[in-house]
Parts: sequence; structure tokens; C-alpha cells
Amino acid sequence: MKLRKSMASLFMVLIMTAISAIAMEMNDIEFPNAITVNGVDLVLNGLGKREATIFKVDVYVAALYLENPGSNGYAICESSETKRLILHFVRDVGGGDIAGAWAEGFMKNSGDDINVYESRITTLNSWMSDMKDDEIMMFTYTPGTGLEISVKGAVKGIIEGSDFASVFFSIWLGDDPPNGGLREGLLGLD
Repeated sequence: MKLRKSMASLFMVLIMTAISAIAMEMNDIEFPNAITVNGVDLVLNGLGKREATIFKVDVYVAALYLENPGSNGYAICESSETKRLILHFVRDVGGGDIAGAWAEGFMKNSGDDINVYESRITTLNSWMSDMKDDEIMMFTYTPGTGLEISVKGAVKGIIEGSDFASVFFSIWLGDDPPNGGLREGLLGLD
């Protein structure tokens, strides 16, 4: 009887290990279901595609990792928990176009407070560069530290302020995302 319980326990551990190793995929890009950031375990909340122009050209696949999965974009943006957004580019995009997208996103999501963010937006845009197909940008919010920006595997710096991070994440998770399918995918609603 004891051996049977031990075998059942071992079997459950193997199943749980296999389940946690499963990855989600979009556009042939695979993302693990869980990652660890600065000692904090995050789970993949969802994947979405950024589409541009009336022809719906794929620009990047985005992955959102959270401490606690959720489908309320506003709550996720306002959360003081660690979170990471990964943008895996599937086509070449100029650094100026990326900076323009950030500026537009902040204009749409900061309301009358855009002036509060101007210097930090300028810093963010100064770290942008041309992105090629298969290159990655990562944005990691750590409470008490700020938003860490990584471009092509190199950490560019940290922008302080939970207010900045909240508006930044609302570019994708707020009421006016670049395209609706992107938001729904990141929130796990598709």
C-alpha cells in the first residue's frame, strides 16, 4: 500500500512538471508558461499579435507574464506586482516608428497628464533602435524599482515610477490598444 501511494505521488509530480513545461506558441514563436524574474515566479497570461495597416501586417508577437493571471487590463496596469511584457518582432521596424508608437500610446492613455511623463518618454525613446525580424524587446516592472527596458538582450536602463509603468502597460491593456486582438490575446480573452 505504501509503495502504491509513493508511485501515485511520483506520478503526480511528473504530470505537474510536464504541465508547467508546456509552452504557448504564436506565429511559430514559443513562450514558456512560466518564468522567474528577480526571484519572483510569473505565469504567461496571454499572447497577442500587433497588426499594422489595413492589411493587418504582423509586426510582433507580445507575451504578458504576471504574478497572478487576470483578464482585467486596468487592474493589471495598476497592480504593484512584478510583470513582464515581451515583444518578439516578426518583421523589421525602424526605431523612429517604435518611438512614434510609444508617443502615440502615451497620448491616448495618459489623459491630461502627458506633461508629467514627457522627460521619461524622451528617455524611453532614446533607448529605441531599429528592430529586425526575430529580435526582442522586454519591459519588466519591479515594484519599488521601476520599468526596466531591454532591447536586443541588452538592458538599457530603468524608468522610475509606478505611474509611468501603469500608463506604459495600458498602451496594450487599456481601452485603446494598437489593435483589439492584441489586447484580448494578452488578457487571455481570445
